[in-house]
Amino acid sequence: MIFITGPMFSGKHDVAKQLLHCSDAELADRCAFEVQELAADCADLEALAEKLSRFEAVTASEVGGGVVPLDPDEREARERAGRLACLLAEGADTVVRVFCGIPRFLKGEWK
Repeated sequence: MIFITGPMFSGKHDVAKQLLHCSDAELADRCAFEVQELAADCADLEALAEKLSRFEAVTASEVGGGVVPLDPDEREARERAGRLACLLAEGADTVVRVFCGIPRFLKGEWK
């Protein structure tokens, strides 16, 4: 599995298409997008990470690099998103961070 992370609107979708050598239509079946949103209400992040790892690629926006929310539930959602990202990165063959459309390989390499 390829785990692709980075800020919102940084080019993760396009990098996923390039890495998987596929079209938009094909990508929808092969990639799980913006999975950080699934973590907020998830009681078992390890099970969620296992389920997501069945996709060829998974994308998640980084959510922890800004102002800390005052609302405890929003802070917990960010914490869970970060923990899910760690689990996905640990299990991935390749981890890519995309910034301004430029992919940087943190684990693995371009295939």
